[in-house]
Amino acid sequence: MNRTANSTPDRLSSRHRSLQADLFAAHERAVRLNARAQQLEKRLSEALGEQVWRESGLGTPADVDTLNEKITHLEQQVVDLRLQLEEHDEDLSAARATNREPMARLNQATARR
Repeated sequence: MNRTANSTPDRLSSRHRSLQADLFAAHERAVRLNARAQQLEKRLSEALGEQVWRESGLGTPADVDTLNEKITHLEQQVVDLRLQLEEHDEDLSAARATNREPMARLNQATARR
């Protein structure tokens, strides 16, 4: 009877921690997606502005445009890599959180022996 009574709160507590970890991961993803949307909006605005500038005949020489495009491309790569790193960090944190409880149980079982 003690085992059943103790295991139900443990399961609820475990489920609660799991849901908290999921909620945290979802929140972090929403923050990243919002940052990504803002960054894409900025890039679109810049691209449209550059297009209008070139079409007006007042644009910069082609070599400067090429360098600016390369800079923009490299900046985008940096943003993408940072987002990937954040996602990997979140995945690692979620995996660690998921593994904490089973490891604690294993340690307790080992300590009882």
